[in-house]
Amino acid sequence: MTDKKNPFDYEWVYCMPLHNMDFNVMNRACKILFDYSDFTSFSKLHTDVKTNDCRIDEAKWERDGDVWVFTIRADRFLRNMVRAIVGTLWSVGRGKATVEDFRRIIEAKDRCKAGMSVPAVGLALVGIEYPEHLFFNS
Repeated sequence: MTDKKNPFDYEWVYCMPLHNMDFNVMNRACKILFDYSDFTSFSKLHTDVKTNDCRIDEAKWERDGDVWVFTIRADRFLRNMVRAIVGTLWSVGRGKATVEDFRRIIEAKDRCKAGMSVPAVGLALVGIEYPEHLFFNS
């Protein structure tokens, strides 16, 4: 995401005002994700899954020039999960919610408590990795 419009990356980067966004606080909130496995608060409602459990291995905001990139890596993703996490992190970054509020949102297991889902603009699946034991018998 960036606050600089560029006609060549409009499909790949979401443009929004960033002057009041605190990415350090957002990264502190990201670390809370590692403490939990049930992400019902960030899942689309009424999906046909048996569990909302996931293991998040990485979640962080990094600056790349004028663009802020959110990276998340997990053993699986729920429908709408990444967009809901980012929207809730935006609330934290703007000061509309605290890091502790972010923790309470996860613990509530209630999608209505989380922030809005951000648009899919700029969302990209970069890769899929499978554990080697699925393919090789050791």
